[in-house]
Amino acid sequence: MIKSPLQIARESYSPKLPAALKGSVKIVEGKKTESVADQADIEKLFPNTYGMPVLTFEEGESGATDKAISVGLILSGGQAPGGHNVISGIYDGLKKLNPANKVYGFLGGPGGLVDNNYQELTDDIIDHYRNTGGFDIIGSGRTKLEEVEQFDKGLENCKALGINALVIIGGDDSNTNACVLAEYYKQKDAGVQVIGCPKTIDGDLKNEMIETSFGFDTACKVYSELIGNIQRDANSAKKYWHFIKLMGRSASHIALECALQTQPNITIISEEVEAKSMTLDEVVSDIANKVAARAANGENFGTVLIPEGLVEFIPAMKKLIAELNDLLAHNEEEVNAFETNKEKREYLVEKLSAEMAEVFKSLPNAIANQLMLDRDPHGNVQVSMIETEKLLIDMVKAKLKKMKKAGEYVGKFAAQGHFFGYEGRCAAPSNFDADYCYSLGYTASVLIAEGKTGYMSSVRNLTAPAEKWIAGGVPVTMMMNMERRHGEMKPVIQKALVKLDGAPFKALCAKRDDWALNTKYVYPGPIQYFGPTEVCDLPTKTLVEESK
Repeated sequence: MIKSPLQIARESYSPKLPAALKGSVKIVEGKKTESVADQADIEKLFPNTYGMPVLTFEEGESGATDKAISVGLILSGGQAPGGHNVISGIYDGLKKLNPANKVYGFLGGPGGLVDNNYQELTDDIIDHYRNTGGFDIIGSGRTKLEEVEQFDKGLENCKALGINALVIIGGDDSNTNACVLAEYYKQKDAGVQVIGCPKTIDGDLKNEMIETSFGFDTACKVYSELIGNIQRDANSAKKYWHFIKLMGRSASHIALECALQTQPNITIISEEVEAKSMTLDEVVSDIANKVAARAANGENFGTVLIPEGLVEFIPAMKKLIAELNDLLAHNEEEVNAFETNKEKREYLVEKLSAEMAEVFKSLPNAIANQLMLDRDPHGNVQVSMIETEKLLIDMVKAKLKKMKKAGEYVGKFAAQGHFFGYEGRCAAPSNFDADYCYSLGYTASVLIAEGKTGYMSSVRNLTAPAEKWIAGGVPVTMMMNMERRHGEMKPVIQKALVKLDGAPFKALCAKRDDWALNTKYVYPGPIQYFGPTEVCDLPTKTLVEESK
C-alpha cells in the first residue's frame, strides 16, 4: 500500500476513549429485556439469549479472566468508514488484557468463517490500517449465515484455531445472523461467544442503546461536501436542476442529515411519502411546483435530494415490490429461464394480482427491468440499481411541459442526475467515527473477556466529549421482530426509519419551505481532521437534534 501524506499523518492519531474503558472495567447489569415486538415468537426462537440485561461499564474492579483467549473477526456487508478502527480497538483491548491473546481475521466476510480462510492479525498489520477507511484489512462479504451446516463448519474451524469468541461487524441483517449464531452456539454449549458491532452508513441500525451506527457520520460529511460543491456550481451557472440520489437503502437518514447540513431546495423523505400515501405522480407534482415557483423568481436551478429506497415507500410500489419478492423467491428458475426482459415482464404480469399487474405495466420498461433484478442475499430488492433520479427527471420534465402549455410555468428546465453511494463508504473516518469505532471495538473486547454472548457493543451519550461516553452491551434479541423475508416470516433486527415526530425531521420541516423558494445553500467543505474541536469533532446534526 502506498500511503498518502494524510494517511501518514493520521497514523499518529490516538482515538479518544470513554473514561470507563481507560482502566479496569466493572460491569453493571440492568433489568431483564424483551424484544421490540413479537415477544413470544422471539423468545421461542432464542430461549438461551432472550431477556438478558443491558450492560453498562463503569470504572472499577474487573471480573474478567486473564486466561489467554483467541478471537475471530468478521466484516460483513457493505463497507463503512471506521471499520479498521473497530478492529484496532478490539485488538488493543484484548492485548491490554493479556499480550498472549490472539486475533484472527476471517477473510472475505462470513464466507471466510465457513471456508476457514483466515489471517492472524499482528501489530505490523494493525498499525498499517489505523484511522484508515475501507475494509481491505481482511475484506468483507455478503454470505448469509443461516444454515446449520454453516454454523457447524464455522464451529469446527473456530475449534481448530482455538477461537473462544467471534465478533461480527455489520448492519441489521448481519447482526441478526450474529444473534442466530450466538443462540445456536449457546444451545450446543459450544464454548464460542458471539458479539456484534453496529455498522452501516444507512443509519437504520439505531435505538435507545445504539444512538448511531458507525460510518454514518463520515459518509454524510462526504456526501454533504459533494452536495455543497454541486450547489455552489448550480448557484454559479444558474442553469441546472441537480437530482441527487443518496445511498441509504430502506431509510432516509442520510438524505435528512445531508439536507440539514447543506440546505437544498427539495428533500424527499421516503417515510413521509409513505405516511401521506403519496403516489409517484404526487411526488413528481410537488417537485414540479417548486421548480415552477423558483422559475417565477428567475431561478432556473436547484437541488433535489432523493433517498435511495424511495420507490419502496410509495404505497403502490411497496405493495408491488412485496408481491415481486414473493414471486421471484418461489419462481426463480422459471423467471431466469426466459432470455429477454420482455418475456420476464409478461410472465410476471400473469402471476401478479390484477391491481399490481396494472402498476407494473404502467412503469417505464427500464424501471420495471430494474425491479426484476436478482435480490440481495437477504431477499431485498437492489434499490441502488433503480435509477430513481432519472425516472424523476423524466417525469418532472413531462409535468412541466404540461404546466407550460397551461401557462403555469414560465422557466427553462435542464437537469443532471447523480448517485452518491460508493463515494462515501470507504472514506477516511472523521474524528468522530475514528473515536466511536475504536470505542465500539474496545467495548467488544471487554464483553468477550467477561464471557458475554448474544450482545452488541454499545457506546452512548455521543454528543458529549468522548470521555463522558457510556460504554456497554445491549442484547441483540432486544432489537428483534418478525418480518417476511424470501416469502417466510423470519426474526430480524427491526430497521430504524426516520421518525416523522422526531426532532431532526421537525428541524427540516421548519426550514424547507424557505429553502425551496430561496437559495440558502450551505457549502460544508471537506472533512477536517486537524484543528479546533468545534470544527473537527462535531457529531451529526441528527444526533445534536435528538439530544435536545
